[in-house]
Amino acid sequence: MGSLIGVIQFVALALSIVILADVLLGYFLTPYHPLKRGLDSIVDPMLNPIRRILPSVGMFDFSPVVLLILIQIVESVLIQILRTG
Repeated sequence: MGSLIGVIQFVALALSIVILADVLLGYFLTPYHPLKRGLDSIVDPMLNPIRRILPSVGMFDFSPVVLLILIQIVESVLIQILRTG
């Protein structure tokens, strides 16, 4: 059970790092840079449903913040289920 919890924690951390890297590199790299395109191909499928629901506020895109919060919630729920089940 502990190894499965470790995998869940690792996946949540890895996804969070990829999302943060995508956001930060968006300020420095062009959208056509290979690294930016690679990160976008991983992150955009998760962000697009949130972007459809969440209205944009001017130039600010809060969908990565919402996604990071959702990842933490899902991680906590899964770990809680594994510990109690």
